[in-house]
Parts: sequence; C-alpha cells; structure tokens
Amino acid sequence: MEADEPTELTAIRAACPDWPAPRTDPPPVSQDRLHAAWLGRAAGCLLGKPVEKLPLAGIRALARATGNWPLATWFTAKGLPAELAATYPWNRRSAPTSLAENIDGMPEDDDLNHPLLTLLLLQRYGPSFTTCDLARLWLDELPAGRTFTAERIAYRNLLDGIEPPHTARYRNPFREWIGAQIRADVHGWTHPGDPSAAAEQAHRDAVLTHTANGVYGAMFTAAALAEAAGGESGVHGALAAGLRVVPPRSRFAHAVRLGVGAARGESDFDAVADRLHAEYGGYHWVHVLPNAALLAAALTHADGDFSDSICRAVSGGWDTDSNGATAGSLAGLLAGSPDALPDRWTTPLKNRLATSVPGFDSIGFDALAGQTHRLTHKEAHRP
Repeated sequence: MEADEPTELTAIRAACPDWPAPRTDPPPVSQDRLHAAWLGRAAGCLLGKPVEKLPLAGIRALARATGNWPLATWFTAKGLPAELAATYPWNRRSAPTSLAENIDGMPEDDDLNHPLLTLLLLQRYGPSFTTCDLARLWLDELPAGRTFTAERIAYRNLLDGIEPPHTARYRNPFREWIGAQIRADVHGWTHPGDPSAAAEQAHRDAVLTHTANGVYGAMFTAAALAEAAGGESGVHGALAAGLRVVPPRSRFAHAVRLGVGAARGESDFDAVADRLHAEYGGYHWVHVLPNAALLAAALTHADGDFSDSICRAVSGGWDTDSNGATAGSLAGLLAGSPDALPDRWTTPLKNRLATSVPGFDSIGFDALAGQTHRLTHKEAHRP
C-alpha cells in the first residue's frame, strides 16, 4: 500500500506518469474571477453548515419537508414539522447563522479561516515558504480552539516540540481526513494555469498535518483550481488536471474516478449519492476518500453550473460545508465574475466575513480578491 500511496513529493511525482509540465508563462487571472471564487467558497460552505454531521436520509427529509428538494436554495426551519426537527436536529453551532432566516453575512468557519491563513502565509513568506514557516504562522496567528481533527493534533504536537513533518504522524489518527484539502484553494488560485506549481505548494502545506491520501486531497484540489483559474479548461478539464498530480494506484485516485464515472452514468444525482454511500458508508464522514468521490461526482454532474455544483455537493452528505466550499470555489472560478453568480447566493453574504484570524474580521470578499490577485505569479512579478 505504501508504495502506491507515498507521501514524499519526489515519490508522488515518480508515481504520476502524467504529472503536468510546469508553465514558464502561465496565463493571468482576473481579480473578478478570484472574487467569484471567494464568494463561491463562502456560499457553498454556508449552504452546507446547518446539515453538517447529519445522515443523508436526514438531509433529504429536512429539505423535502420545506419544499427544497432537489436542493436549490438555503435550508430553512420555517414550516418544518417539530417531530422531524427533533429527529434530525440542525447543527447546533451553525443553525443560528446559516439557515435562510438567520443569514447575516458569512459566519466564521474553518473552511474560510484556512484560506485566510494561506493568504497570510504567502504574504509573509512568499511562494517558497516551508512547512516550518506554516507551523510558525499557526502558532502566531491561529487560535488553538479553531483547529479540529488532524490540525488540532498537529498543533498539539508543535506545542510539545515535535517538528514537521512528524507532526502529521505522531498520534494522529486523522491524517487522511479532509483537513488539508480545505487549505488548498489559495495555492490553486494563485497559480492560474499551472497545476504543477499549485500541487507542489499545497504539498508543503499539507504535510504539516496529513499523509498519503490526506495530502493528495490538497494536491488534487490545488491543481484542479489552478487549471480552472487559468480560464483554459472547463470543469472536466480541471478535474482531470487534479488527477494528474495524484498517484493513479492510490485509493484517492480510485475515489475520484468512481465519482466521475458514477455521475456520467446516471441522470438522477440521488442515485449517484446512494451509490457512493453504498461504496464508502464504512468511512467516517470527515475522511477524505468518501468526500473526494462525492465532490468529483457533484462537479461532474453539475457540468459547470454554479448552483447545481454547490447543491449537489451538499445534498450528497458527509462533510457538507467543506464539499460545498470546494465545489463553490471551482464553480465560481469557472463562472468568471461575481455578476455571473445568482444573487440568492451572494446577496445574503453582505460582502462580510467573520473570522478570528487576526486582521481579517469583517473583511469584504472584494478586498480578499484584491489581496489574492496581488499574490498571483503575474502580479507578484510586475515591475
């Protein structure tokens, strides 16, 4: 298994026969496209927040009871029978800020905190940052109480004097969960058209906390987003670019291929989700493998449509806010500008993000797009 699923970058590259060639002159990405990606990530995350941790049957029941199935807009408690609400309670931390009747800007979430930290990382250390630089940044800027699963274990290991990359392995049962994947977006956004560079950068980030398939989740996402940011490929090309940086014999690559194949062969997305749950039902809902299969299936089935992308990703269950966020990020890039995103997803965000990451609380997504744009290859090297 280890031979098919290495963690070291040199071994990963050696295992990938179709690793993309580096781009010597990558295409530029517009600030509008990055703005749409930030908005898409936020909207997809927010859509998934109230049903995080719920079983697939519960998500479907709650949406059907309020006339929102197939899922097409925000979840709501209005009109929900009390008995059903008691059977499938909303996520207690998220419902007060993420149901349709409660949304007032984008509330704090680790799926947005980590992209903010990546911005800080690149602003402070540049694209040649080391994994130790990321560790130092976390200790300086990331409140320990805002870490979860693999990130919390790695944080504790750092406090105990354990150095990266051993932080990912020492007493860390979560090292192949989804945490590294949710940190990958900015690595992809800032390397438009260059999946190779995006994946390598995401790898340096991911190995602080994850190994093998957990690392592949970050590399796949960064590469797919880089391809989409370049504006030269659609969703299917972006997913293919992501697969080129993942060892083809790994379980992660199998999960993505399974998700893509299931989506291509079935018009009813409920049936697609049922098939994936039958295949991966034994995994924890935060493990990277079931979520990779679902994300790939949702994006493939939606065929680039923004609303369909985030709704399918969330409606399939498991890590609903993380999958919604990544789907929204990629679909937002493909949409190309904030004006191309439906108002029902962007207006409630009120161009305001809550966070405990220092210096970013209440920042607007337009401002974040500007900061991200200045970190892209073209802008960073502009005279």
